[in-house]
Amino acid sequence: MILYDRLWGTLKERGISQYRLIKEYGVSAGQIGRLKKNSYVSTHTIDMLCTILDCRVEDVMEFCPDPEQAPPDKDRHGFR
Repeated sequence: MILYDRLWGTLKERGISQYRLIKEYGVSAGQIGRLKKNSYVSTHTIDMLCTILDCRVEDVMEFCPDPEQAPPDKDRHGFR
C-alpha cells in the first residue's frame, strides 16, 4: 500500500498549504482528496509535487506492504 502521510509533513516544513497548492500551483482539489485517502495518483502528480516542494519521492510517499494482499503461495519476498 502506498501512503502519502509524509506529504503533509513536507508541506508543513516548506510552509505550503493545501490551499496554496490548489490556487498557486494548479493541483486539483480532487488530487488532494485522493492523496488524503491514500488512493491512486499518477506519477505525473508525484513528479509535480516533488518539483513544487523541491524534495525527493520519499518525502511525499512511502510503501507499506499489506500482508493481506500478498499472493498466498508466495512469501513476502515473492518466493515460493
